[in-house]
Amino acid sequence: MRHDGLVADIIDSAINDYVLTHSTAADPVLRDLAAETARSFPAAAGMQISHDEGELLTMLVRLTGARFAVEVGVFTGYSAICIARGLAPDGRLLACDVSPEWTAVARAYWQRAGVADRIELRLAPAVETLRGLSADPVVDFAFIDADKTGYPDYYAELLPRLRPGGLIVLDNVLRGGRVLDPAANDPADEAIRRINDLVAADERVDCVMLPVRDGVTLIRKR
Repeated sequence: MRHDGLVADIIDSAINDYVLTHSTAADPVLRDLAAETARSFPAAAGMQISHDEGELLTMLVRLTGARFAVEVGVFTGYSAICIARGLAPDGRLLACDVSPEWTAVARAYWQRAGVADRIELRLAPAVETLRGLSADPVVDFAFIDADKTGYPDYYAELLPRLRPGGLIVLDNVLRGGRVLDPAANDPADEAIRRINDLVAADERVDCVMLPVRDGVTLIRKR
């Protein structure tokens, strides 16, 4: 998701278009969801992930063979569809959010996409939901794309619950380039710098930060 008016394109717009053209195309459900989100929530529509990032999520979930996934930050449900489509046949996704308005759209499109039976939506502060999970390493895959100040806490709760070889994906780790700007010191910028430094130094994981849209970090538990 994009926040605070940040631009997610970090390369030439023509390259972005080329990337989308040469990725698996969005189906009518995802196209309609993107259009409805833009129409219904124009001020917030930038929080929706791009389609190429959605395809990346689906592929990562499939490659990890995930059966239990967690998403922190649902918005209108685009990324949840992408994650759910990559799950093993018996897989399930725990989707965490606090907005009944946004997630009402998500629920409708999960039904249309045929993945509603794989997704459990919890409307509550995500830290509370995560703390309510088993302390055992039961999570195969997690996607964190919510309030940036919460990233360190979400990571702290998820990593012990992630199985060895499991994957956490962090979105918006570049903050439109503001991670490099010492003058960018609002709480969200500072939280992202903190989690970026923490992950890079964490000996429990292997990680790679990718310049995909607004920056994506892949974190594999050793």
